[in-house]
Amino acid sequence: MSYHRLLRPWAATMLLILAALAGAQTWTADNGNGSFTNPLFYEEFSDPDIIRVGDDYYLTGTTMHAMPGLPVLHSRDLVNWKLLGYAAERLNLGPELRFEEGREAYGQGIWAPCFRYHAGTFYIFANVNGHGTQLYTANTPAGPWRHQTMRAALHDVSVLFDDDGKVYAVWGYDELHMAQLTPDLLDIVPGTERVVVARGSGAGEGCHFYKIDGRYFITSTNYDPVCYQVCLRAEAPYGPYELRVISAEENLGVGTGWRLWNTREGPPFALQPPIENFVGCIPMHQGGIIRIQSGEWWGWSMLDHNSVGRVTALSPVTWVEGWPLFGLPGNLTRTPRTWIKPNTGFSSPPSAPFERNDEFSGPRLKNGWQWNHHPVEEKWSLTERQGFLRLHALPAEDFWRARNSLTQRGIGPESIATAELDPAGLQAGDVAGLALLNLPWAWIGIARLEEGMELQFCNQQALELLRVPVTAKKVWLRAHCNFDTDTGRFAYSLDGSRFTEIGGEIIMPYQLKTFQGVRYALFCYTTRGEEGGWADFDRFTVTEPRCQGLTRPIPHGRLITLTSLADSTVLVNWRNHLRPVERTSPFAAGDASLFRVLDRGQGRIALQSTATGGYVTVKGEAGLAEVRIEAAEQGEASLFQWVDMLRGDLMLLSLHSHRYLFADPEARSLCSADARSARPDRRDGSCFSWQLAAENQQARE
Repeated sequence: MSYHRLLRPWAATMLLILAALAGAQTWTADNGNGSFTNPLFYEEFSDPDIIRVGDDYYLTGTTMHAMPGLPVLHSRDLVNWKLLGYAAERLNLGPELRFEEGREAYGQGIWAPCFRYHAGTFYIFANVNGHGTQLYTANTPAGPWRHQTMRAALHDVSVLFDDDGKVYAVWGYDELHMAQLTPDLLDIVPGTERVVVARGSGAGEGCHFYKIDGRYFITSTNYDPVCYQVCLRAEAPYGPYELRVISAEENLGVGTGWRLWNTREGPPFALQPPIENFVGCIPMHQGGIIRIQSGEWWGWSMLDHNSVGRVTALSPVTWVEGWPLFGLPGNLTRTPRTWIKPNTGFSSPPSAPFERNDEFSGPRLKNGWQWNHHPVEEKWSLTERQGFLRLHALPAEDFWRARNSLTQRGIGPESIATAELDPAGLQAGDVAGLALLNLPWAWIGIARLEEGMELQFCNQQALELLRVPVTAKKVWLRAHCNFDTDTGRFAYSLDGSRFTEIGGEIIMPYQLKTFQGVRYALFCYTTRGEEGGWADFDRFTVTEPRCQGLTRPIPHGRLITLTSLADSTVLVNWRNHLRPVERTSPFAAGDASLFRVLDRGQGRIALQSTATGGYVTVKGEAGLAEVRIEAAEQGEASLFQWVDMLRGDLMLLSLHSHRYLFADPEARSLCSADARSARPDRRDGSCFSWQLAAENQQARE
């Protein structure tokens, strides 16, 4: 590739954003007011499984080829989680997991774990491609964990310790199998395996197996043509099972972004652009249920949330005729993006599970780091140069095959990773830097040539290598990812303050080659075919412009206007009905469009009309003309859950109907409160922008 240079100043607005975020935290689902906002973790956390042991909750999930694997998290309130450690510190089962013999394990490794506790022992059953089902056991969730390989390979297995001492396993896709496990839990008891759900019956994969009040329940997920979740129920372990859909079509207002389906042909790859209002595999799926101390039931599941990866969401569960349906009465199978926290009897302060920033001054890496495949332990160090992460350059064809690349999950909805690199130890042929680990991948770094050093930017999709000669002793490398748009940008600095963008916009598709979301990666490799020098990383930081479920504080006590995203109509008090009208309509004159936001606790509000002093109230079946302005508040009928949709827009969830305020686009009719959820483009009439009255007046002027 030819010597080329493409530079443009880093946007001034970015500098202002970063300055304002100097003390910003990482994503927390807890809104600090008694409510929470999904997702629990705005980062890759797929195939989650949760158990309760007394007053404590523990969670694990898929980690594929990343090591350490099988994180074990702890919570007291199901919203705030802390990482205790990993059950699988290393996964050294074959050459593909070590980048040996020309092999790799992208999209393979550990997946679909089953977390269980029985008689004082914690168990995690997990699949590893080509190596069967693995069993990890420990006396405490923080470990140490003992590892054994089962003699049976059980796809997406879930295990139930029954009251009579028998242990059952269920597994499979479409056709579900069940068997008893041997006392050591490493094999199937001969003669006990049976098909309990025949093909075509509606079952899927990712089973979670429970016994509840004497009945047997299996939750299962389907992904074709779109994702949804079902539950199977029987009076005995082997059935017969009946089936019901328990979660469907809930996408939290997110549609399918950029996709890469064919990972074998490229680069350049055939990237598929977003399809308007197509949700594909995004809707909530693959999860389970749990009963908490107060008797409430809660469910969890994941969403294929585009380039950030599969994220985990929490849902209230409503039992109907003996079935555990996700969602609230009146809006079953749909999960609210924002709702009150589970009543576990404990309320932890808002916190995040992982530590992302690392100055590399401790004896260990911060716990958010994972290696890309099994590392070469003696070729990285925190002690060879105190206060630095040293990565030795090992031979590799390119970044994709580089050994000892250290990764962190990309975090949404938007994040900026910055790495400080001292390249003095690099030898000719070495390259080190900061990458976006995805397919296609991209990176920015320093390359040592025979004639000196140069900064390089490489975009696999564009078949592009950009070069800038540098002589600095230290360089700051930055990647800015917007997971709403599936796009990223790179920049560099030679003084740590003034950054220059290079390479332009990068498309980050969701793809099933790595089966992960985009990851930030620190790397160092050599193209010379033999071990080279080293790179010293001084510091790694992540800043997040939108790190809270409330992107703006709820404007308690303030006057606001509500404008539909669908057709720009404004909501007004019209003859004591709530009605959408053109902003220039005479019906919007005066105080008709002004509503005071009244705090009612736990993120819930009442809306008081300035024009009459009445309160927006949902009546009857919440249909057309049943959103009225009443003279006095009428309990839950006058309350709404404030649902920040994280892009400056808002939904209002009625506590009367458990559905959303709705203004039928272009119909010029009256409001209702019967919208089930948001369409991916958010222009279906259930999403609104809000402005303070003073801001609205300025906009008019």
